[in-house]
Amino acid sequence: NNIVMEDETMEQTFKEIVARYCETKPEDMDSEKRFREDLGFSSLDFMSLLGELEDTFDIELEEEDALQVRTIGEALELLEKECLE
Repeated sequence: NNIVMEDETMEQTFKEIVARYCETKPEDMDSEKRFREDLGFSSLDFMSLLGELEDTFDIELEEEDALQVRTIGEALELLEKECLE
C-alpha cells in the first residue's frame, strides 16, 4: 500500500522534509550534499528525518540500510527502492 509518486514529486517532497532540519533550501540541495558535513545534521536529526520519511511515504526503512546513507543522492535511491517494493 505504498504511495506511488512521480520521481520529481518524491524528490521535491523529500528535499522539503530535509530542509526542515537544516538551513539549506530544497533548490540548493544536490545529490552530493552530505547530511552531517554539508547540511549539519546530528545523529538525532537524521533519525528524526528517517521517521518522518517513513510516515510521509508510508514505508519501513531497514535501519541497517538507512545508516549507510551519507548523501542526499543515496537517501533518494533508498527511498525510491523502498517505494517501489
